[in-house]
Amino acid sequence: MARILVVDDQAHVRAAIVVALRADAFDAIGAEDAVSALHAFETIHFDLAVVDVYMPHTDGVQLIKALRERSPRLPIVAISGVRLNATHTTALEFLPKLPGMSEIVCLQKPFRTGELSRAIRTALAVPA
Repeated sequence: MARILVVDDQAHVRAAIVVALRADAFDAIGAEDAVSALHAFETIHFDLAVVDVYMPHTDGVQLIKALRERSPRLPIVAISGVRLNATHTTALEFLPKLPGMSEIVCLQKPFRTGELSRAIRTALAVPA
């Protein structure tokens, strides 16, 4: 069973993702911000991280970079519901173009549990 770190500053979103992952036979642990996520990452082995791109203090991109410094091959699913402009562009469209981020799987909020499950399975299948 894969252990997944779920990082989202919105408690209800984080809790819903954790519950959905546990129902899908994953071991999921939630963190409300980058500080608590990095603390958990230092003490527990994770097979994958689900990271919200927009969070206060340390954003998801900075957190992904910090996680990758500690574990360069860690599969990541980046999530976001924030629209950048009237054309409905999101940061998720630009994230894979950043250096070292091309293999990150992106999922736009809101999403269904099946979409989350597929994104996680896709991320876990990326060759190391």
